[in-house]
Amino acid sequence: MTEAAPLPRNGGFDYLIVGAGFAGAVLAERLARDAGKRVLIVDRRPHIGGNAYDRYDDAGILIHPYGPHIFHTNSKDVFEYLSRFTAWRPYEHRVLASVDGQQLPIPINLDTVNGLYGLNLTAFEVESFFASVAEPVEQVRTSEDVVVSKVGRDLYQKFFRGYTRKQWGLDPSELDASVTARVPTRTNRDNRYFTDTYQAMPLHGYTRMFEAMLDHPNIKVMLNTDYREIVDLVPWGHMIYTGPVDAFFDHCHGKLPYRSLDFVHETHPVEQFQAVGTVNYPNDYGYTRISEFKHITGQRHPHTSVVYEYPRAEGDPYYPVPRPENAELYKKYEALTRTRTDVTFVGRLATYRYYNMDQVVAQALATYRRLQGDKAEATERQAVGAAGASA
Repeated sequence: MTEAAPLPRNGGFDYLIVGAGFAGAVLAERLARDAGKRVLIVDRRPHIGGNAYDRYDDAGILIHPYGPHIFHTNSKDVFEYLSRFTAWRPYEHRVLASVDGQQLPIPINLDTVNGLYGLNLTAFEVESFFASVAEPVEQVRTSEDVVVSKVGRDLYQKFFRGYTRKQWGLDPSELDASVTARVPTRTNRDNRYFTDTYQAMPLHGYTRMFEAMLDHPNIKVMLNTDYREIVDLVPWGHMIYTGPVDAFFDHCHGKLPYRSLDFVHETHPVEQFQAVGTVNYPNDYGYTRISEFKHITGQRHPHTSVVYEYPRAEGDPYYPVPRPENAELYKKYEALTRTRTDVTFVGRLATYRYYNMDQVVAQALATYRRLQGDKAEATERQAVGAAGASA
């Protein structure tokens, strides 16, 4: 460990970190434990962990209040780093889609096609099937282009269009190709939602993992606090900001568009509610999916808790809306961040990008290295890219 630097501003904190999610917690841990810095981490919510926070509900079931968070990564570095703070429970997430009265695997695979159409294709034959139904697209620009060019119009209509319209409030033809490009199409029977090298859940939950990360005498945590309330009252040397970048600059260029979610939690007096961790509803109901936590956590309990997800236009910012005009708006805020040498902007909201949890960890670790004097930006790109190769 390096020696702690003299405290700035009459003995205050070396770093003020805004946000106690993955980005903020990783940087707080590294700066305190590895660099010997004094860190104050502030969050508006009454808990640490950001959207990954989990807790036991009234029935005693471990739930994720902000929807299911499934950890997966291809990055050995990220997995080994987090393993310092938690043991793991191996878990491979599986998702079914409710289509035409059946529950079929998603991402689309061999069993999806055979089950939907009453066929008995082999892995070799399903390739020819996809080729026969795919619609040629001269230049793939939109989310609709991505899907119809791979699996054709009917599978697009049944599995993607309705779900996307609910999730984003836009037709796939209006969204960037990146939205549906994240979901692969398989010719085998692999029904895992992710294929990453490391797939596991924190054995005792995310909150316990965050508690271990932040358990250091150099780290002080303030919850239920807007950083603006204390920014001029508490001495600090450098700020790390993980909140919405447009809010930091008082929305001077206008608000960056996000989609939000409402979560409706229910507990049922049965041991199991559904066959897998998540069931998607692309065409029916106002919700997009139902997730059952006991599949994900491995908890044994005579009752079970589930969550319904209802997409919303307003509310907490969850998903940046991937459209060209929004990317242009973000560039204006990105230019402003470069004028603030006293602030480092990290994480999903601060960079207006959708990152998986492991990508945020990779970005935070790379940011720490830069803050410690390593200016090689290629390191960050490589780390984030490796972490999210199969996002």
